[in-house]
Amino acid sequence: MAQTLARGPSTADAPASGEQSFARGARILSIGIASTGVFTFLYLATASHVLGRQQYSRISICWAVMFVILSVIYRPIEQLLSRTIADRHARGQHGHILRTPALIQASFAVLFLCVALPLHHTIANRLFDHSDGLYWILVIGVLAYAASYFARGWLAGNKRFALYGGLVFLESTSRFLFAAAVAVGVSTGQNAVGAGMAVAPFVSLCVIPFAFSRVRVRASQTIEVIDAGSEGPAHAGVEEAATDLSLRHGAGFASAVVAIMLSEQTLMNAGVIVVAANSGFNLTSGLTGFVFNVLLIVRAPLQLFQAIQTSILPHLAGMEARGSAAEFRRAIRVTVLVIAGFAGAVALGLLAIGPLVMKIAVGDHGFTYSRYGLAIVGIGMGLHLTSGTLNQALLARGRARMAAGAWLIAAAAFVLFVATHTLSDEVARVEVGYCGAAGLLALLLWLLYRRSDTSGG
Repeated sequence: MAQTLARGPSTADAPASGEQSFARGARILSIGIASTGVFTFLYLATASHVLGRQQYSRISICWAVMFVILSVIYRPIEQLLSRTIADRHARGQHGHILRTPALIQASFAVLFLCVALPLHHTIANRLFDHSDGLYWILVIGVLAYAASYFARGWLAGNKRFALYGGLVFLESTSRFLFAAAVAVGVSTGQNAVGAGMAVAPFVSLCVIPFAFSRVRVRASQTIEVIDAGSEGPAHAGVEEAATDLSLRHGAGFASAVVAIMLSEQTLMNAGVIVVAANSGFNLTSGLTGFVFNVLLIVRAPLQLFQAIQTSILPHLAGMEARGSAAEFRRAIRVTVLVIAGFAGAVALGLLAIGPLVMKIAVGDHGFTYSRYGLAIVGIGMGLHLTSGTLNQALLARGRARMAAGAWLIAAAAFVLFVATHTLSDEVARVEVGYCGAAGLLALLLWLLYRRSDTSGG
């Protein structure tokens, strides 16, 4: 038995089995992420219908603030784990590199708590329009997501895409149930809807026992290999586990991705926050919630394409480690072409029937959707998705700092455009500014990608 494990599968069978497993996992991930996008849209659409203008505007602000924080302090560790684990596997290195990412993740969570607690009354009264309930939903949700995002990075790096898809599916469906409960009259009010944001990360962690069960099986196989007298791969795995990922390298990569995530969330949410700030966070008019709904055109597709971006980073990191430049370029080209086709179809659909669909789906809160504005946001969404793909290529090639610079420039340009009253209509400023910033970002990242390609990665 031990000798069989030491030999493992034949070299002819192993790659084929690995490719089949990767493809099957990626398909399940795509289904899970697609369902997540649908249920996220349903959660926000239901909230828009069951809550008044002022209450929905508060939920919009809470959502925007929470996911800005999550993306800035947690997604960098998800990306760090995903890239590093996949790169090590491609080089034939095994063992764990969890200590440093876990330390950074925990430090970010503690830092958030140290900032949020002293600002309790300021956040609750000024940001959430005197809602103490939404303050605690924000605090509990942000702390709980620390474990959820860490698990995502580990699952993606190990190409456990089926479990990754299950994690985000459980998150989105459990969150939607809270809005649905208000819709059918089981509960009432904004806090009942908002509670879904705090509970969802806890529910998502239900997949972790399944992941650890596989780890225990692999660990027992490794012990049998060692007992059989093999000191090759197993010994290397133990040695790699001892070295771990250096704090300097991990923190450097994470810092660059922090800038990227902050910039991405600026494109997604700064328009909502600037509009709210212009009114002194007086949310009675409902304009903040309306602008949030306009940008749902961006949020739902970004979640749908998260499956591609989640799987493509470890995949690209593996190809980069193996020196597969032609495969690398082909993966990027095919992804960008798919995005272009999807975004073009969305923009045309929005131009034709966008206002009617948006009014039915999420309501208008007394405002009017512009078909041209919606189409502009649709084009911007395609440029944003393209930028995300090029960004993953640069991360896989170790160009995180260069990519971060491009994101920061685009984010600054967007905030400047929206905040300086370049257009008289606030909604139009957000729509045009978003599309323009996404176009600038795509151009800058494409230039960096070409540069890294011609310089040999």
